[in-house]
Amino acid sequence: MASMSTQKACTPSSSSLPSSSSTPLWKYDVFLSFYGLDTRKNFTDHLYANLKQKGINTYRDNENLEEGEPIASGLMKAIEESHYAIIILSKNYASSKWCLNELVKILECRKEKELIVRPIFYHVSPSDVGNPRKTFGEAFVKHEEDPKVSTEQVQEWETALKEVSKIRGRHLLDR
Repeated sequence: MASMSTQKACTPSSSSLPSSSSTPLWKYDVFLSFYGLDTRKNFTDHLYANLKQKGINTYRDNENLEEGEPIASGLMKAIEESHYAIIILSKNYASSKWCLNELVKILECRKEKELIVRPIFYHVSPSDVGNPRKTFGEAFVKHEEDPKVSTEQVQEWETALKEVSKIRGRHLLDR
């Protein structure tokens, strides 16, 4: 994903630029990145509901993905059009190529357009994320063995995980 991006990739689209002072710059206030099987039916559902209840325009894949739009490009566009990204790093987050590609894009947009990133370490330690151990390490062994995944892609994902592990976030260990 990163190799395909350009400097303009993380700038708001012209349709999201303000035409007056009352028009918001971003289509979404928050983009949620999470591994569905770990958190969709519990933590992420509660977080999403609370954000919506407070009037925060939140992008969650199964709610906001437009019909007929390719999933990957729809997710990347939503990241580009968001002001904040909340990354819920759970035990199996790194096993998902989708999640890892979202993470790379989020961190690109953090650098290029100052997307505000807030990680939540959900039942995982930041050190296990940044230095892939436990389930994160196991996921990378599988990615390295996958003939469809390049060595460069694996390195890009590892770099992204190291970077996100150093961002101050919330640690949720008990519930």
